[in-house]
Amino acid sequence: MSMHYEDYMKQVVLPMRAELTEAGFTELTTSEEVDHYMDQAKGTTLVVINSVCGCAAGLARPAATTSLQHDQTPDHLVTVFAGQDKEATATMRSYFPEIPPSSPSMAILKGKEVVHFIPREQIEGASPESIIRNLALAYNEHCSS
Repeated sequence: MSMHYEDYMKQVVLPMRAELTEAGFTELTTSEEVDHYMDQAKGTTLVVINSVCGCAAGLARPAATTSLQHDQTPDHLVTVFAGQDKEATATMRSYFPEIPPSSPSMAILKGKEVVHFIPREQIEGASPESIIRNLALAYNEHCSS
């Protein structure tokens, strides 16, 4: 892959990254950052596996950020970017090996345990409202804040 392409992609995804980080998500871009976060994971975490696809842009990211307006929300918000930060994404996925890779996707963790997962198949073709409702119901069940 040419350096020009890689540089171009880094620029293209900046607003896709910012959509989550501006909403309070911590971006984990390396395997070390993921491991460090997971080693200290306490409480509940919403993990968004970000992507450049249309269902991430029109559904996953807007649903994830809007869901944070709910009364109960996770204690922590983190994101990895599939296809961009490949090692970080692979490392995050290694913490839930029983779940096939899917991007975009969202996981709610209690500590290191996945207690709720929304794969691409439940995002693509869904309405933003149904994804927000899915997250809100999971927040009600698993989050105390």
